[in-house]
Amino acid sequence: MDEKVLFIRNMVCNRCVMAVENMLNKMDIGFTSVQLGEVQLKHALTDAQKEALSGELQRIGFDLIDSRISGVIEKIKQLTIKRARNQVSEEEAKLKLSVFLSQQLHHEYTYLSSIFSSIESRTIENYFIEQRIEYVKELLVYGELSLSQIAMKLEYSSTAHLSAQFKKVTGLTPSYYKQVGANKRKALDQV
Repeated sequence: MDEKVLFIRNMVCNRCVMAVENMLNKMDIGFTSVQLGEVQLKHALTDAQKEALSGELQRIGFDLIDSRISGVIEKIKQLTIKRARNQVSEEEAKLKLSVFLSQQLHHEYTYLSSIFSSIESRTIENYFIEQRIEYVKELLVYGELSLSQIAMKLEYSSTAHLSAQFKKVTGLTPSYYKQVGANKRKALDQV
């Protein structure tokens, strides 16, 4: 594994990126970029720096990932979250999830799927669906969009398909979920 690249588990949003950047600055650790789940360092860390950073990351809910396979799995998760929330370009959104991940990670999808399933005990597709449903829950709680607008925004084939998938995953209809609201939501890193 490249000593100038760190993989960090549970980074799921831009606030996470800012929190890690602030921590690196506070600890005087030079970096060139911080992205979801990944930090590019200017210089390799000493064992003492790595241990201190790991402790500080854990204190705020992140984990430093040591193995290359764990790093790939974390990248799969981050890309899947971006894709589930439609935070990709129009061209990327048109690709099948398998093609999108293969292109982004430069590995065959069968390899990515195999290592993800063996470590996570679920498929990438199931993880993708869970992430989409969590996003639908968020949008329902906010109440700014109708269910049909949410279905269009997330490119479901129909509102009925979204409703069926939502009920299959949560056990609730979207309208009932909207009534019971936010107490049923999960943090993205716990999906």
